[in-house]
Amino acid sequence: MNALTATSRNFKQAAKLLGLDSKLERSLLIPFREIKVECTIPKDDGSLASFVGFRVQHDNARGPMKGGIRYHPEVDPDEVNALAQLMTWKTAVANIPYGGAKGGVGCAPGELSRAELERLTRVFTQKIHDLIGIHTDVPAPDMGTNPQTMAWILDEYSKFHGYSPAVVTGKPVDLGGSLGRDAATGRGVLFATQALLAEYGKNISDQRFVIQGFGNVGSWAAQLISEAGGKVVAVSDVSGAVKNSNGLDIDKLLKHSLVNRGVKGFDGGDALDPSSLLTEDCDVLIPAALGGVINRENANDIRAKFIIEAANHPTDPEADEILSKKGVLILPDILANSGGVTVSYFEWVQNIQGFMWDEEKVNAELKTYMIKGFKDVKEMCKTHNCDLRMGAFTLGVNRVARATVLRGWEA
Repeated sequence: MNALTATSRNFKQAAKLLGLDSKLERSLLIPFREIKVECTIPKDDGSLASFVGFRVQHDNARGPMKGGIRYHPEVDPDEVNALAQLMTWKTAVANIPYGGAKGGVGCAPGELSRAELERLTRVFTQKIHDLIGIHTDVPAPDMGTNPQTMAWILDEYSKFHGYSPAVVTGKPVDLGGSLGRDAATGRGVLFATQALLAEYGKNISDQRFVIQGFGNVGSWAAQLISEAGGKVVAVSDVSGAVKNSNGLDIDKLLKHSLVNRGVKGFDGGDALDPSSLLTEDCDVLIPAALGGVINRENANDIRAKFIIEAANHPTDPEADEILSKKGVLILPDILANSGGVTVSYFEWVQNIQGFMWDEEKVNAELKTYMIKGFKDVKEMCKTHNCDLRMGAFTLGVNRVARATVLRGWEA
């Protein structure tokens, strides 16, 4: 099931639980604006190359639209649409004053030189600069983009609108980026996991973790869980997978991964077939890579008691049903990985105020937001007698629906 179908299905289920008016429901589902642009750039060899860029602005009832820009060969309008919609519910669950958006350019960033990437980013910004803005739509990094990409967008945007650091988040700290932003999604995963385990009288320190994905989110989650006393027994990334039932040395694995561009060949554990990682014996499974990895093919074999969705949409609805019958508890992505967008919000606030926070304050505020988000979701679970995913969706959809009605959507 593709991301758009799955997201829309979860939304419709939440709308039904909330008893939303059918016209309002339809209005919430349709994106505010979809943009498709052609970006033609000179390559380093003098030839011309054209790429297609997208920006889907889903909803702005609760504030400026917010969402990442990804550079990936398979940037697909349907997926961008689904992720923009997910951002609308995610920012509402986190209770930060944003709506949802998502964007991307269909390209293979690894095959482009730094100069080509810069030219592409600047052309894409030129095409959308009048449709993004501090109080309109605030992009951030995503798959295939990074703080440098945001720096180029900021610079190009500022040529048209004057110096505007708050137009993007996830920037380098030297250009107004927030301290703690790099680790924010992984740290949010830690706080969310602690909150969920505490509900069942458990601690991070007495659990065994398996983490799929060792990019920014997965590696930070592994590091912070390990520091909190958790035992990370298996990890995988695009290069391969490694396991050690006594717990991996995450610091050594991080160093190995940087030098060797992946976890493959790490001597502090045994090599493992990456496809069997999700079904390894553990207490907590953290998918922190791509969407759709937990599906009806492997759901029956999953042995974890808890799943923390650090990736976007890693669990298919069909797998959801199978896991729920097995009694596996899933902390949904729109809560579990909202640490990144929450600290992006802090960055935006700091830029608007022109007053920067220290890292301690950023992390303390993040913890407050993540724990409050978890409690709010639990309340919705009680109200609607539903699981955590529907608790999160009903919470997000309800907040957006209320804002929409208060603003006078029928006028």
